[in-house]
Amino acid sequence: MAVAVAGLAWSAQAQAQDKTVKIGVLNDMSSLYADIGGPNSVIAAKMAVEDSGLLKKGWKIDVLSGDHQNKPDVGVNIARQWIDVDKLDAVVDTPNSGVALAVSNLVKEKNSILINSGGASADLTGKACTPNTISVTYDTYMLAHGTGNALTKAGGNTWFFLTADYAFGAALERDTSAVVTADGGKVVGGVKHPINTSDFSSFLLQAQASKAKVVGLANAGGDTTNAIKQASEFGIVSGGQKLAALLLFINDVHSLGLKTAQGLSFTESFYWDMNDNTRAWSKRFSAQTKTGSMPSMTVAGLYSGILHYLKTLEAMGGNPHDGAKVVAKMKELPTDDLLFGKSTIRADGRKMLTAYLFEVKKPEESKYPWDYYKTIATISPEDAARPLSQSECPLIKK
Repeated sequence: MAVAVAGLAWSAQAQAQDKTVKIGVLNDMSSLYADIGGPNSVIAAKMAVEDSGLLKKGWKIDVLSGDHQNKPDVGVNIARQWIDVDKLDAVVDTPNSGVALAVSNLVKEKNSILINSGGASADLTGKACTPNTISVTYDTYMLAHGTGNALTKAGGNTWFFLTADYAFGAALERDTSAVVTADGGKVVGGVKHPINTSDFSSFLLQAQASKAKVVGLANAGGDTTNAIKQASEFGIVSGGQKLAALLLFINDVHSLGLKTAQGLSFTESFYWDMNDNTRAWSKRFSAQTKTGSMPSMTVAGLYSGILHYLKTLEAMGGNPHDGAKVVAKMKELPTDDLLFGKSTIRADGRKMLTAYLFEVKKPEESKYPWDYYKTIATISPEDAARPLSQSECPLIKK
């Protein structure tokens, strides 16, 4: 019996001292969301590993990458292979809410970890929350209460939605509609479009015919930029309707150009040009990219999330390879990094972040490369996140 107890003690000690970690960046490497993350997310992940300081302390940390092709089954198969065969500890990024929700279920089953910085659905910390998943950048609740609230209160009290036909689009339209209605506005119609759409003409004609004051784009990436470009050709804004990009990234603005994007309102939790710390890190990041790109909000969130994960493992004295145990410790410890400052992760897995309502500058207002945003309003973490009292997360005790 004494031998058995001694063996258990040795095993626990060895596990606590295990300093090997495998992280898998799972995202869209080649399609409409590749500019938002893609290979740039891998750069940010490797920067987090380097900046953690753990490599110099003898830790072995590997970063893998995979292309989920915006297909939940593909994403789950990659993640399953990583966890079962490669002994992966944490999946990160996951833009595309359908993929994120599916992978979240898998990591719970496998007791691994999902650090979600790309999937926007608020359900990830709501009715679909698990002890193994955290969301560290933004969600559809934040986007709705930032952009939807501001535009409705500014007089945009009738809305028509162009919505990407999958989990993210549905969640964003749902959450924004709730805000519009609560503010006394009305949703007069909407249309769903397939993901990665090249021709928005029929959808834009319906939006125009609705005579809604605001046309809400509940989509992202290439779908958003295509819709905005074609809306300009159809004279949506010049005809008196307001275009609301409910999710817009700096890479989208860069692709559109200020002449086309000027005046767009949107909500984000990060902008590279916010302060000296964000500028210094972003310039270091940009120098490692192929195109000199500045980091998107999700890339910044991924860096921040991985850094906190690695700091947590160090505080635990090693990697226990127990996803739920590590995530619980990540929620217990405060977060702190150069990009988002000090924060916390709630019991539902939602990182508490300040959000900002931005507007795209006019061409003549931009003074240097990537100088695209001006801040219209600052939204407190408490207002940017769904109140726990309204949460459907089963981890929350009411």
